[in-house]
Amino acid sequence: MSRREAVGVPAGSMMMVVDGVSLAVAREGQGPPVVCLHAIGHGGGDFVPLAQRIGDRFEVIRIDWPGHGRSGEDRTGPSPARYAQLLAGLLDQLSLARPILVGCSIGGAAAMTFARDHAVAGLVLCDPGGLVEVDATVARFCGLFAAFFRAGERGAWWYGAAYGAYYRWLVLPARAARVQRRRIIAAGREMAGQLRRAWEGFGRPGADLRAVAAALDAPVWFAWARDDRVIPLSRCRPAIKAMKHAQVTVFPGGHAAFLEQPDAFAAGFRAFAARL
Repeated sequence: MSRREAVGVPAGSMMMVVDGVSLAVAREGQGPPVVCLHAIGHGGGDFVPLAQRIGDRFEVIRIDWPGHGRSGEDRTGPSPARYAQLLAGLLDQLSLARPILVGCSIGGAAAMTFARDHAVAGLVLCDPGGLVEVDATVARFCGLFAAFFRAGERGAWWYGAAYGAYYRWLVLPARAARVQRRRIIAAGREMAGQLRRAWEGFGRPGADLRAVAAALDAPVWFAWARDDRVIPLSRCRPAIKAMKHAQVTVFPGGHAAFLEQPDAFAAGFRAFAARL
């Protein structure tokens, strides 16, 4: 088993081929569909705590993006637009209509992109990308991250320790996330190429999804990690204020409230879903 497989959905999960890409998908629970979309370098395993807490009322569908977890490689690099395209094909094959989408980081950006063109019951966005202007400063910031992951891709000796510190102290510092955090760190070198390509894309003008967000009609709950240094809420608030039906809850943590504060997040999710 590759290290990235341990980050994704369980062994034996169904495999669906969408536009030539083999996607690993886990389904559990009963009720209205909740589709979970993970961050770059992560996997469907991120949402195990959520599935354990809401599976009595909802069907939770967890997906490994291409080149992540147990899914196959894609012919194109990672981007919100490509992920939204694959999501549309997957949900069509599964005959799932109007799901609640839970998306983190690039998964949140993909959720917004999907919801622009398809009906959803609601969006739960956890520190999503796409809510700031891609100006020179943002482009430089993304370029630095791309260079960091490029070093991992070429096998820099120091990358493993640096990637581990990055996750322990910045991305997922909360104790509740430690098991999945260890898996993500262990897969860091294997995922360096995907991370590099994604960060190159984040620095391009097309990564700006503020107009997409402002046009959304679906109810949106932002569940933001208070200490996120990569996608800080303060930079994204103007875009959130321009949205039609958005509310924000702030949780302790670095990037993924559903992993770092699973009980509080599940309670907030249930309250949001009850209002849909």
